[in-house]
Amino acid sequence: MRTKRTKPASNSTADARLWPAISRRWLLRTGSASLGAALLSAPGASLLMARPALATGSRPLITHGLQSGDVGADGAIVWARTDRPARMIVDYSLTESFSESSRAIGPAALEEGDFTARLQFTGLPAGQEVFYRVSFEDLTDLTSLSEPLTGRFRTAPADKRDVTFVWGGDVVGQGWGINPDIGGMTIFKAMEGLNPDFFLHSGDSIYADGPLKAEAALPDGSIWKNTVIEEKSKVAETLAEYRGNYKYNLMDANLRAFNAAVPILAQWDDHETRNNWYPRQIIGNDDRYQVKSLALLSAYAGRAFHDYMPMRIDPQNRDRVYRVIHYGPLLDVFMLDMRNYRGDNSKNLQPVAGPDTAFLGAEQVAWLKQELKASKAVWKAIAADMPIGLVVPDGDNFEAIANRNDGPPLGRELEIADLLRFIKQSGIANTVWFTADVHYTAAHFYDPNQAKFPDFEPFWEFVSGPLNAGTFGPNELDPTFGPQLKYIKAPDAGKSNLAPSAGYQFFGHVHIDGTSNAMTVTLKDMKNQDLFRVELTPAV
Repeated sequence: MRTKRTKPASNSTADARLWPAISRRWLLRTGSASLGAALLSAPGASLLMARPALATGSRPLITHGLQSGDVGADGAIVWARTDRPARMIVDYSLTESFSESSRAIGPAALEEGDFTARLQFTGLPAGQEVFYRVSFEDLTDLTSLSEPLTGRFRTAPADKRDVTFVWGGDVVGQGWGINPDIGGMTIFKAMEGLNPDFFLHSGDSIYADGPLKAEAALPDGSIWKNTVIEEKSKVAETLAEYRGNYKYNLMDANLRAFNAAVPILAQWDDHETRNNWYPRQIIGNDDRYQVKSLALLSAYAGRAFHDYMPMRIDPQNRDRVYRVIHYGPLLDVFMLDMRNYRGDNSKNLQPVAGPDTAFLGAEQVAWLKQELKASKAVWKAIAADMPIGLVVPDGDNFEAIANRNDGPPLGRELEIADLLRFIKQSGIANTVWFTADVHYTAAHFYDPNQAKFPDFEPFWEFVSGPLNAGTFGPNELDPTFGPQLKYIKAPDAGKSNLAPSAGYQFFGHVHIDGTSNAMTVTLKDMKNQDLFRVELTPAV
């Protein structure tokens, strides 16, 4: 038997196919055949995912758990981080016992990537649960191997079967971090309990502009206690500080266990960089920042985001976030980027479309139209990091699409109107929008019969979050596209920035029936209680 070794596509990515499990040559190279045999039969084959592996002596350490992501019909991305220059090694199997397994030799985790590494699997069978076990081999001592950690993911189906996913956004925001007194970020445990096929992360995966204090007073006189680290003591301005925000979140045992069990489809919004940012922005009267250019800050932020999220990397554009995930015949997920290509936040009332009214930008809109038209899936889930019809102010300007103008499309609404018209004229059926951002949960039905711009087919937009951040809301609905509020749960008037312990933390759950093709969307709270449910019947 032999082990096939891949040539990494970059310093952080390699591609793996199904190969025989292990070779005598590899065992001899490690200097211990018994060690290799132990790895293939170790108790770690069971899913012990609640904590990082412990280092012994000089062995490498897997520091922040495992992640998988961008899962397709034939594979996924597997991610991990170690504490030194080391090579990623992944054993994988179609059985939890690892009684029959294969091995992939992954890329080197180096300092330039903050010792993160990812391996892209292809050639796996569709619709199959895959178990994987990650170790790191010390590049300065090839006899030194980390303790393994084990995770799992399900590949997308090739035929019609039930598909489920959860979504939400907004993690460790507004001063509310990991509180060990309440068990940490328990909403991730609630989501994991539903055993979803994947997690759609709608953005604000970190709050790089949100430092944490050790304690915060609550309205009832009690004290909220945060776990704190140096990287969360100030706003992020360096690449190391942006990376530190991701490392902080991954300290939470609930999140690490969730990541090891559920693949993530990740997009970003503003707080991965700074609140309400746009590419040409120069920071004014915020004395927390010595670096004033958002072009520079967002470059650091984008690198950290791609280092710490298990995403497929576009070889032509490493910074690209928008992409489509094909999840079998019932579902395509269109991941949007509403940050990198927008014009400046403004009054948002321009009567003619142009660079200053861009939100997705011309290139991304053209891509989205092409991919939507080419989609053969029954359902087209459009993953947007911001809602369409909710008014989100930015001082005297506007941060999102809506402009509070009771009339036809203006400003950024022009781009959305063009997209919605294209969807109708092209006969693209069954689009559903999923988002977060506003820190409460809601269901909106966009009705052309109620709209000032009626040239589109009706559709739903679902909002859910935060996952571990302050709760706000509700926001005003702009009438341009006729949104009808079907459900909302938000704090009472006059209350804002409620701590996660107040209970106003939300996520959403989607189930697509493999027989009827119907999509059921359920809005849930942090205790997995159903708040609102609607069943959508697909157009023929």
